[in-house]
Amino acid sequence: MSEQLATRTLIVRLMLLAVVMFVFGFALVPIYDVMCKAFGINGKTGGQYEGSQVSDPSRTVKVQFMSTNASDMVWDFYSKADQLDVHPGALNQMIFVARNPSNRPMTAQAIPSISPAEAAAYFHKTECFCFSQQVLQPGERIEMPVRFIVDRDLPKDVKHLTLAYTLFDITARQPPVAQVAGQASQGAR
Repeated sequence: MSEQLATRTLIVRLMLLAVVMFVFGFALVPIYDVMCKAFGINGKTGGQYEGSQVSDPSRTVKVQFMSTNASDMVWDFYSKADQLDVHPGALNQMIFVARNPSNRPMTAQAIPSISPAEAAAYFHKTECFCFSQQVLQPGERIEMPVRFIVDRDLPKDVKHLTLAYTLFDITARQPPVAQVAGQASQGAR
């Protein structure tokens, strides 16, 4: 009888372990999102900023811009300047340029990241090309703004931020819609 009791106890414990593992699997997504937002991983930053702040002209933070292409991306991709000196609380803008040198329409997605990671919660993008996919026709060039505010509550010891974008070719997952020559000229009017 004790062998049967031990077997039942083992089965109950294994089933309980399976249920805990199943529940933990569902809990991983929100835990991952919280961790990414807290540490600025995978481009999760303070997000879109809806508040308003007064600029702090007594303080300057250097924001450096970096742009890279994923290994399969052929576009030219760069920022118009390497860095900006900004005042916390002020609205700022940087223009990024992308050009499709290929002979086919392509779709791209930019993934941002902020470093140092602890500053990500204080970096608020109000407009960003990374919020949507970019479709460029062969030879087409586009200027894409990113508007942002560095929060006044940024820790005083942080004097330098880096906003980096990696551009990915997602054409296989999101095929671009090719423009017909007549439609392209009508859109330019």
